[in-house]
Amino acid sequence: MAQKRDYYEVLGLSKGASDDEIKRAYRKLAKQYHPDVNKEPGAEEKFKEINEAYETLSDPNKKARYDQYGFEDPTQGFGGAGFGGAGFDGAGFGGFDDILNAFFGGGARSQRQNPNGPRRGRDVDHQMSITFAEAVYGCKKRIRLSVDDNCPHCGGNGAEPGSSTSTCAKCGGRGRIIQTVKSLFGVTRQEAICPDCGGRGKIVTHKCSECHGTGRVRKTKEVEITIPAGIQTGMSLKMAGYGESGFNGGENGDLYIEFTCGEHESFKRDGQDIILEIPLSISQASLGDTIKVPTIDGDVEVKIPQGTQPGTKLRLRGRGTKNPRGGSSRGDQYIICNVIVPKSLTKKERQILEDFQKEEKNEKQSPWDNFINGFKRIFTGK
Repeated sequence: MAQKRDYYEVLGLSKGASDDEIKRAYRKLAKQYHPDVNKEPGAEEKFKEINEAYETLSDPNKKARYDQYGFEDPTQGFGGAGFGGAGFDGAGFGGFDDILNAFFGGGARSQRQNPNGPRRGRDVDHQMSITFAEAVYGCKKRIRLSVDDNCPHCGGNGAEPGSSTSTCAKCGGRGRIIQTVKSLFGVTRQEAICPDCGGRGKIVTHKCSECHGTGRVRKTKEVEITIPAGIQTGMSLKMAGYGESGFNGGENGDLYIEFTCGEHESFKRDGQDIILEIPLSISQASLGDTIKVPTIDGDVEVKIPQGTQPGTKLRLRGRGTKNPRGGSSRGDQYIICNVIVPKSLTKKERQILEDFQKEEKNEKQSPWDNFINGFKRIFTGK
């Protein structure tokens, strides 16, 4: 039996990921690997693995036990009767339409049974690119979203004002029908949206002249976003209630904004830390110096120690970025010292270096002698 992969690894997350991060990672992977839409070999097994991981990490009690014991929970094994295996494949959910309704539209099985009851609107995903400075310092942005909203003319019921509706004869008002599906795995029975009423459970006699019976219209709206300082590529911001409008009085979905942050020509980011490579002359590295070094807060004085070697890393505590999740902690800035060897020398510089070279040869052990002797000892053992 193949060894189980870590649940956080399955969802592409780090241990300690928040509920929103777990939900978002699952949504993305479920769309990608659900067997109804992905026919590649191994997609079904991949989806089952993703579902099992989410089923554990989305439950606070199961997640706490998994974080403490891993797969060695002394009270109940992960992946067994209590921690996976049902998911979207058995008593839980059916096809890809079910997962969309239940996970993204807020529709649990009990909600699907009443197509005219309140249903949560869909979440909206939005990709946003920002500059290095906007990511480091934070900023405000306005974006335009195109979302589905309830038709203002009919109030979202799809019927022309003053006209009537009737219960759908095909589904009996349930909005869903049972259909038989043949596949490589045999014949199965699945629930599906009623094709006659579109899942509403009712037939509209005279369709709304504005939305043509759908009850929804496409609407463009502007949203102002406050981007916290320190945001990083791959992070997302949740704006509750800014997704698509709910159905039949249900709550709105949420807006999830995923960020791609631009790069700086000199500063590099490593989480909350800033990396900066600086050039040093041979004399600065050998004798030491005090120089002004750029940071995201402005120039600061830094003491270069005498005898600094190429690649030496110096730390400026608290000069990195803020934590985008809040708090007063900041990252650090690290300075990488690059000692620059001049390609051309003045006559005076050459004379100074030649004198230095002669002085080195007068020493008992020059750096080169130390290297050669150490190299020989590796082979001779002497």
